[in-house]
Amino acid sequence: MEIADRQMTLAIDTVVELEKAINKALNGSKKEAIDSIEKLSVTEHEIDELRRSVFEELTRGSLPSKDREDIMHLVKRLDEMADHVKDAARAVLILLDAKVVKEVWTQLAETAEDLVACATTLRKAIEKLGIDPPKAMELAKQIDVIENRVDEKYVKSKALLLKYSHEMDTATILLLKDLIEEMEHVADSCDDTADYVRILTVAREPR
Repeated sequence: MEIADRQMTLAIDTVVELEKAINKALNGSKKEAIDSIEKLSVTEHEIDELRRSVFEELTRGSLPSKDREDIMHLVKRLDEMADHVKDAARAVLILLDAKVVKEVWTQLAETAEDLVACATTLRKAIEKLGIDPPKAMELAKQIDVIENRVDEKYVKSKALLLKYSHEMDTATILLLKDLIEEMEHVADSCDDTADYVRILTVAREPR
């Protein structure tokens, strides 16, 4: 569980670095954006290593099969979230050399802020899982609200691609489309994990 907790912390770190990279891109600070993306890549690699470590420990350990399965599901979902963050960061890296309308970067920065809120709330929900199940459930519901905000921004971001289709070339629009969708996948992964937190909360309620 300590390894899984470390993985959760690092997963949040990747989302924070993605937000920083997008804000730096918005402000024209290309070098700082690249620095954040490089940090994110290193962190994502560490998350992969931690996932393997967790699976090895679970294989060796004497946990009941249900608990072992629950931890594996959580770890896999966190890993998926980090993968989508990494793919989003790769798109940002390429777009640093493209002509992107400032309003588009602004909209993406607002979405990234919601992603940080989503990941941070997820961390709190997982922490409360074995201590305060009702609070874990409440936090999981908050993640639904944040994910809905990301959905709304997803539509706005896509609309901006149409609005500025004559000011950005086709390749840039396609890359932005990929970035928008990967950010949506980050929110979806976060919400999927929150769904699992809800399942675990109900499963552990006293009979």
